[in-house]
Amino acid sequence: MNQDASYFFCGIGGSGMLPLAMIVQARGAVIEGSDRALDQGRTPEKFDWLRAHGVTLHPQDGSGVTRADQTVVATGAIEETVPDIGAARRAGATIKTRPELLSELFNAAPTSVGVAGTSGKSTITGMIAWILHQTGREPTVMNGAVMKNFADADHPFASALIGGPDLFVSEVDESDGSIARYDPTVAVVSNISLDHKSMEELRELFGGFTARATTAVLNLDNPETAALAQTLPAGKAITFGLGEEKADLSAHDLQPLPTGMRFRLIEGWSEHDVVLNVPGAHNVANALAALGATRALGVPTAEAVKALETFAGIRRRMEVVGRAGDITVIDDFAHNPDKIAATLKTLHAFDGRLLILFQPHGFGPLKLMKSEFIDGFAGLMREDDVLLMPEPVYYGGTTDRSVGSEDIASGVRAAGRQAEALATRADCGDRIVAIAKPGDRIIVMGARDDTLSTFAAELLGRLGQ
Repeated sequence: MNQDASYFFCGIGGSGMLPLAMIVQARGAVIEGSDRALDQGRTPEKFDWLRAHGVTLHPQDGSGVTRADQTVVATGAIEETVPDIGAARRAGATIKTRPELLSELFNAAPTSVGVAGTSGKSTITGMIAWILHQTGREPTVMNGAVMKNFADADHPFASALIGGPDLFVSEVDESDGSIARYDPTVAVVSNISLDHKSMEELRELFGGFTARATTAVLNLDNPETAALAQTLPAGKAITFGLGEEKADLSAHDLQPLPTGMRFRLIEGWSEHDVVLNVPGAHNVANALAALGATRALGVPTAEAVKALETFAGIRRRMEVVGRAGDITVIDDFAHNPDKIAATLKTLHAFDGRLLILFQPHGFGPLKLMKSEFIDGFAGLMREDDVLLMPEPVYYGGTTDRSVGSEDIASGVRAAGRQAEALATRADCGDRIVAIAKPGDRIIVMGARDDTLSTFAAELLGRLGQ
């Protein structure tokens, strides 16, 4: 990347765009951008922070894109209706998608770690980042969520870590097919399950991803990743699993702690006692994946285990917002059946009724996975738990809205559990405040909406009055 390159990020406030812009800026480029949220006056502190860090912001009306020497970066899909894209076409500027730019930076690094899978990616990426940082490896890291270890007053949006150019760690997305662009040194696959694409497509994408790597780190507890491990030549895979004796890294004697987990790690002939400050069996699996990746890079396991003890977690991954009158409010990113199941299982390791607010992030996923959502909630909720769902976020367009929140709620009720669908999130909030009592845990679940965290904080404030 030449020193005075000029980049214009369309949607620069997005969780995937902002950190990428910071990485590109650290390599000497001039950064400009636009965002619909900026034009609408939402999350002003984020845009103030960007300005303070040398980013020039423009309205999203095409006025910021005027030169052929600008590279305009769009999200995964280039939407011709966005004025900045039209302006880029007129000016003769280069247009790249976020996955194109990210994969170019990733593939240019001599050593790279790509973290893929249906769930756990952000946490595994964060764990790898912390281990490498703590052991002096200076990685550059691109994550899809804020890593609490790296967040401070000056870096409130720490979903990236700016390190050297020689070691690049990134979360890699299969949902848009962009995983096919990455050529990792180490390929981590946490699990493969239905989320956005058919199983055939997923097998092909993940198979290619691991085939291109020098080492693949694979989960034997997931049937699809275990099958993938069978196809690789001897010595190429590092495997992991919970209680799985034949895995290279296996976890035993899992013991839930109020804020974390304790387990025994068996690696060949050696054993380690591991303490995590993030809860749930799924985080033990995430830790094994991270340990496999850093082992592939030559980090001694004992050093990696020590670093993991101080891993603080990822924002909005079962993040305790606070407590008011013996009622706990938790903010969580869970949005597909796998992630929701992991969260509910972890929370049910301890006593207390759950009041679950689940905001779907679109009508499409509800229709695609209707039965999985119903079975997941009905199977994991206890009799006194209550599920509250507002209608999915709808931004207009031609979306098929034939399956809504009431379809899920009525399915859960038919299975003998308590569930209500209300028109708006505010209605759900009022209902939660009305029924919450001491000992309850309120969990705010959903993705792709920055205001969920604000909503969770407001709930806590109302409970404390």
